[in-house]
Amino acid sequence: MSIYSLYRSILRPVIFSLDAETAHNTTIKMGKIMESMPKSLVAQTVAPKPVTVMGLNFSNPLGLAAGMDKNGDIIDYLGSLGFGFIEVGTVTPLPQDGNPKPRMFRIVEANGIINRMGFNNKGVDYLVKNLVNRKYKGIVGVSIGKNEVTPIEDAHKDYITCMKKVYQHCDYIAVNVSCPNTPNLTALQEQEPLNNLLSLLKQEQFRLADNTGKYVPLVVKIAPDLNDTAIEAVCKACLQNHIDGMTCTNTTTSRDTVYGLRHAGEWGGLSGKPLYDLANKIQKKVYNIIGDEIPLIGVGGVNDVITAREKLKNGAKLIQIYSGFVYEGPKVIKDIVDNL
Repeated sequence: MSIYSLYRSILRPVIFSLDAETAHNTTIKMGKIMESMPKSLVAQTVAPKPVTVMGLNFSNPLGLAAGMDKNGDIIDYLGSLGFGFIEVGTVTPLPQDGNPKPRMFRIVEANGIINRMGFNNKGVDYLVKNLVNRKYKGIVGVSIGKNEVTPIEDAHKDYITCMKKVYQHCDYIAVNVSCPNTPNLTALQEQEPLNNLLSLLKQEQFRLADNTGKYVPLVVKIAPDLNDTAIEAVCKACLQNHIDGMTCTNTTTSRDTVYGLRHAGEWGGLSGKPLYDLANKIQKKVYNIIGDEIPLIGVGGVNDVITAREKLKNGAKLIQIYSGFVYEGPKVIKDIVDNL
């Protein structure tokens, strides 16, 4: 019996007895311990389901979304669980503490999580060291953002700083302009600011590709709370700037699906099962506009093979999981990949 098959019955009750952020930090510490153990004890074998997306070869289409391993502390452990790719971050140029605690809350009745972490991370230089030292050979993406103290009109400088530093040490870069927990960040999704930002990032991407001989795809992560006009504007900006991928979606500020439940009144982004229908709705609308011109990464509410298949059915080429991983444990990776 795999140690991960015991997660729901033994490990999860212990972890869930802690507050959500303490549990998260404990998981990172446990992952570091796991990395020092023989791989035969901690690794999980999944069926090969190779796909090629954005010119990259993935061992399978299921990845870990950003937010779990912000600083790249346990890439090797997470990679051993069978993910086809790992996305670390969101990282900012300078270290920052993020928002005041408490800032992460489980909505257990709905298999949801609300967070308002605020891009807490140790800074891009710390992350780069972990990227350089990783042994994991799979695909690694880096989600980049801006420091809270950086004025929104100078946001492009932070994104470019992060992009330059991680470029040679990752396989793709995700541009996070949709997190609801950093003041004014989502304003970057408006057509003119987004078009300006993406234009500058594409120029930098081509310059770095020429200098390094390596082309690192750019992915834009969008919010689930956009109206139809905003969705069309975002898609237009991504198409015009030849963005390599789009992630649908980030967390939502909506509470329609969890109204009245414990912690539902906390501000921040809601993820997990309550986000599923909304994220799928946005993904369908995006796919109807862009078709296969830009590959989609479907994320939001994935917690089993059925929800994963639905993302693929609705046009996604890759899938990501985070809250479902928290609630179901590592075995959900094998259950999904083996049955896709």
